Amino acid sequence: MEPYETIAHDVLIIGAGGAGLRAAIAVMEAGLDCGIVCKSLLGKAHTVMAEGGAAAALANMHEPDNWKVHFRDTIIGGAYLNNPRTVELFAKEAIERVLELEEYGAVFDRTSEGLIAQRPFGGHTYRRLNHVGDRTGLELIRTLQDKAVSMGPAVHMEQTVTRLLTSEGRIVGALAYERADGRIIVYRAKAVVLATGGWGRMYRHTSNSWESTGDGAAMALVAGADLIDMEMVQFHPTGMLWPPAVRGLLVTEAVRGEGGILRNGRGERFMFKPEYMPERYRGKFADDPEEAERWLDDKNNNRRPPELLPRDEVARAIYKEVKAGRGTEHGGAYLDVSHRGAAYVKKKLPSMYEQFLALGDVDITSQPMEVYPTVHYAMGGIRVEPDTCATCVRGLYAAGECAAGLHGANRLGGNSLTDILVFGRRAGQAAAEYARSAETGESDAKQIETELDTLLGPLARTEGERPAVLAAELQEAMQSGAMIERSHDGLSSCLAKVQELSERAKRLAVNGDRRFNPGWHAARDIRFQLLLSEAIVRSALERKESRGAQWRSDYPLTDPEWGKVNLVARLRDGALTIEKAPLPPMADHLREIMEEVRR
Repeated sequence: MEPYETIAHDVLIIGAGGAGLRAAIAVMEAGLDCGIVCKSLLGKAHTVMAEGGAAAALANMHEPDNWKVHFRDTIIGGAYLNNPRTVELFAKEAIERVLELEEYGAVFDRTSEGLIAQRPFGGHTYRRLNHVGDRTGLELIRTLQDKAVSMGPAVHMEQTVTRLLTSEGRIVGALAYERADGRIIVYRAKAVVLATGGWGRMYRHTSNSWESTGDGAAMALVAGADLIDMEMVQFHPTGMLWPPAVRGLLVTEAVRGEGGILRNGRGERFMFKPEYMPERYRGKFADDPEEAERWLDDKNNNRRPPELLPRDEVARAIYKEVKAGRGTEHGGAYLDVSHRGAAYVKKKLPSMYEQFLALGDVDITSQPMEVYPTVHYAMGGIRVEPDTCATCVRGLYAAGECAAGLHGANRLGGNSLTDILVFGRRAGQAAAEYARSAETGESDAKQIETELDTLLGPLARTEGERPAVLAAELQEAMQSGAMIERSHDGLSSCLAKVQELSERAKRLAVNGDRRFNPGWHAARDIRFQLLLSEAIVRSALERKESRGAQWRSDYPLTDPEWGKVNLVARLRDGALTIEKAPLPPMADHLREIMEEVRR
């Protein structure tokens, strides 16, 4: 067998974004040995892309906000597909986690009273996004990294983990390789926390970075864990469309939170059209453009312009305008914040201003941005217990974007940053508690050998399929068949293509050796992406309704019966199955909170 190095830790954390770092802090606070493995360099996690703020009901803006309102907003925004207990824990603990971040040294924007400043975001009743300009994710990573590193974890950078190792139904470690030279490492651990983020790279237009290939969720599935809600993929309404140099880059929701407006190619402010204004939101938003403009200068009222509807609503509106022939020159919509004035924009949105000016020669203080929905976030993922973040595999925990249950069918902006704080901590605490009494298990040599055959096989072939070709074909199939508007025919065609690519992936071939070989890295990534793509498409086919991010043009209505179940993806004997599971019941005290919104 290929030689490998063995490294042991009490708890192994895979991923060094916000969830992974917060989990590491919890493990080290418990006094256990902690190892962190990350695919890139420490501090380069995708968390930095969450720019607008971290949602928590601090009520610093003279508005009657509290955790109950945040709970309600998250359940409604998630189209009632969320795990109620998960949302309860999140809404309650988000407040403490943001204040804790401040204690760690995070530098937030301030109100005139010296409190953390908060801005409005889509789907939130009150101004709830605690922010640092439009660089909140970067500040969060900086703060957590400083805190975690000061506690002395073992950090293993630029390594890709490709398989979780199990023995007798429990996790005993993981297999990884050094990205620079291909050296193999086997990690032995009593517990493993997955904090690997999302998987948007199987789509052609995405805000996700190169790391987002779904490694954690795919490895969990292979190890025996369940995935849920995989059909729920969030299309952020405003990804840059033009010029090509910035295509796909995210335009943070903070642009709309600070007064940015959407217009179609005819110059119409289309979000005021009745067909885009859900009945449940009437009265929460300004009813006409002139009233919305007055709102921009009066932050004391609680009315919002319709650009701040939840993301699924805004993304569909842009899509429909373009499809109806009312798009911009390059097939999108205009997002304009220039009317707020150059000084205001530079103060509130410094990254947006600097980034697009430098990369695309677009000055957002004087001209609109051309935007179109881009794949941004996965609401679905690994099924976990709310209180502990435990999967159905003993010793395996998951937190952050790779885990599911909090966001339901649609994530509200800003909930992702507090998600990773709340459940990163809980996952780390639970993993540490489990590891304290667990024995270090023995790695299964057969599992290691099988993974090495998969990993090294493409290097041994001189003829075969090229990873880049398969990746491009997968992106095209998912973009056309499993994007915003879905149908039986489109999804079925997409599934057939994914299955074809999965067969071709068995014959991958890569030139060169293991050293600094991006083609070899892509050969493993594409297998993860194909597995998760199949889960997405099969789940979307099974859910015969429209709910949140799942819009079926052949089933345009929301079906109450489908609101009672999650779809569970399982891998059994090498075959992917999709099954219905009852949605966890809502406790009586939480049901009373939801009833308040109806009275």
